[in-house]
Amino acid sequence: MTMDNTVLTIIGGAVALLTVATLVGMVLESRASEAARDTMHNLNARTRSWWVMVAVFGGAILLGPTAIIVLFAFLSFVALREFWTLTPSRRGDHLALFMSFFVVLPIQYLLLGYDWYGLYSIFIPVYAFLVLPALSTLTGDTENFLARSARVQWGLMLTVYAISHAPALLLLDTGTPASHLLLFLVIVVQLSDVFQYIFGKLFGRRRFSPNISPKKTLEGLIGGGLSAIAVGVALHGLTPFSPLQAAGVSAAIVIAGFFGGFVLSAVKRDLHAKDWGTMIEGHGGILDRLDSITFSAPIFFHMVRYWWTA
Repeated sequence: MTMDNTVLTIIGGAVALLTVATLVGMVLESRASEAARDTMHNLNARTRSWWVMVAVFGGAILLGPTAIIVLFAFLSFVALREFWTLTPSRRGDHLALFMSFFVVLPIQYLLLGYDWYGLYSIFIPVYAFLVLPALSTLTGDTENFLARSARVQWGLMLTVYAISHAPALLLLDTGTPASHLLLFLVIVVQLSDVFQYIFGKLFGRRRFSPNISPKKTLEGLIGGGLSAIAVGVALHGLTPFSPLQAAGVSAAIVIAGFFGGFVLSAVKRDLHAKDWGTMIEGHGGILDRLDSITFSAPIFFHMVRYWWTA
């Protein structure tokens, strides 16, 4: 298979699965009892959103690296906006926020476009993390300065630096098409979320942590995680991994992705919010869909870069 045929085959498989899920969901919702109708309606809403997400992401993959980088830059922008829509700020934060949105974020993704890994890897955790608090001091507002500066830095770390490691996979030379690594990451981490949701609904009994995420169960984590690892093994041909290596890498993605969602759920609870936004029907906001990516993308990127790059 050529790269394009491989990508088209995967997209075609996703379309086939979504078609089946749509038809089954329509039938089940029409036959559901009054008590189960809301659940089925939510599941069908999620399926409709997946059609859009598959179309957008698949289109970017087919268009090439520039489209992928632009897509993730847009996603980071929206995710950062969602973060600050829920997070309290003061007038003294406005300069740092302006720089975050309109200077730091574009530069981070331009560095990807120019394949400048050295500066890309340190631009936010070194330069942005030092410059932004320094700029905030110019306002003279010292109330809750430490907490406010930490929120600026944490927002950038999650929504820009961490998420940008997904398209950064395009920089890696592993002897396989770089877009295949991105597909592998996105498929495993997103199916892990989907499978955890399904297993939790079907078999969930023991809550993992009711205070942070009432719907996450131990059965969902185990069943969904093992299913996602099996998918990762099946997709090892996309990657430089052997089947055993694919299982290990997939396990790392699943665990990191789980805690990405878990940590961001803890942040939402602290902010007294259910979702980060309302942009994606049935899912919440962009950050609700990318929370697993925030932890799994950097872990996956550096594992591949350390062990499998030429």
